[in-house]
Amino acid sequence: MEKSPKHIRLSELNQMIGAAIIKTFNNYSYWVVADVTSHTFRDQKSYHNFELVEKDPVSNKILAKIPGKAWGYGSERIEQFEKQTGQKFTNNINVLVNIAVEFHPVYGLQINLLDIDPTFTLGVLEQQRQSVLEDLVNKNPDFIRKEGDRYITRNNLLKLNVVIQTIAIISSKTSAGGEDFIHTLANNAYGYQFTIDNYHTMVQGENNADQFLAKIIEVYNSGKAYDAVVITRGGGAQTDFLMFDNYYIGRAVARFPIPIITGIGHQKNETIADLMAHTATKTPTKAAEFIIAHNRRYEDAIVTLQRMIVIKSQQIFSNRFRALAHNNFSIINSTRKVLNAHREKLRTLKQTTISHSKSLIQSQTRSLDHINSLIRVASPDSVLKRGFAIIRSGDQIVTNADNIDVGTKLDIILSGSILNTTVNKKTKRDEPGTDV
Repeated sequence: MEKSPKHIRLSELNQMIGAAIIKTFNNYSYWVVADVTSHTFRDQKSYHNFELVEKDPVSNKILAKIPGKAWGYGSERIEQFEKQTGQKFTNNINVLVNIAVEFHPVYGLQINLLDIDPTFTLGVLEQQRQSVLEDLVNKNPDFIRKEGDRYITRNNLLKLNVVIQTIAIISSKTSAGGEDFIHTLANNAYGYQFTIDNYHTMVQGENNADQFLAKIIEVYNSGKAYDAVVITRGGGAQTDFLMFDNYYIGRAVARFPIPIITGIGHQKNETIADLMAHTATKTPTKAAEFIIAHNRRYEDAIVTLQRMIVIKSQQIFSNRFRALAHNNFSIINSTRKVLNAHREKLRTLKQTTISHSKSLIQSQTRSLDHINSLIRVASPDSVLKRGFAIIRSGDQIVTNADNIDVGTKLDIILSGSILNTTVNKKTKRDEPGTDV
């Protein structure tokens, strides 16, 4: 069995490295020009953590990067720098700093900031970023303009659909940010359902900007009527976001015909893609929460409108019911008055009718009695009883003697008997009424 090669412990190696660094850099400090990225600050301890970055001025490629810290006197010098320049010590500023090189067996190689020159304020990265923004505005006036500190683009002027349901997400295939976005949407408290299409690509590294741009174009060429396009990334060092400051990506976002929502995972600065997009959020989870809140506002508006309709309908029905009740009361009251008036008229008419009827009947009764008396007086029996006689020739009553000849047989009807006689003589009456 072969023996293991001669070896040392890692801590021994680190001690050797540390000794070499101390031998080389001990008691030396250097003034260095670099850009600040990945800056954090713990206020309780006045402790700064950051990275110093150098980029190629032509290709914008990162040439060097080293972690650093500042505390004690270095932190005091940063505070003085901020007061003198009005510029916060933060990401994307170009600084001239005095540093000492240190090596820690656990934390490795890093620099300790001893001093900072306040004459440097804006970093090269920010200058390049501002240059890209100026190019975007100057070269694309049809869909990008600047108003004050705000960039107005075709994309951020688009109106979001009232409900966002169909979404295209551009993210890394292995991105935890994309998973966070989908998980947050899928587990929303309101039960909203979403259709999500994934467009996977690299989302960091300036050299991958062309791939990312091609993915944006792929979404456009899909022809699908997405409600929104979401760009997500899971966070990282500030230098990891340089892709999103790319001119061509910024231009594509600004002119895209579907609202773009960014959730790139940075907590401090805005990228150019954020400035060009419809809505910029800090993280993928915040992007999902924005969409859920947008849909919730629509649902709340619908529910509020429903309640208003119900309340208004109840008010209308209540008013109509009161009006109907009033009309019903008025109709019943008026009807009662009319009925009472007609009842009184009918009663008066009835009394008048009865009174007139009685008078008419009495008058008719008297008239009938009179007629009856006349009839009785004019009846043959009454006439005969008064001494008159009825002369009959055969079956005919004789009222005129012109057709009676001498010898004609006649019946003389008296009150109590009938006399049979023959005409012996016919004498003409000269003066009627004088022969009786």
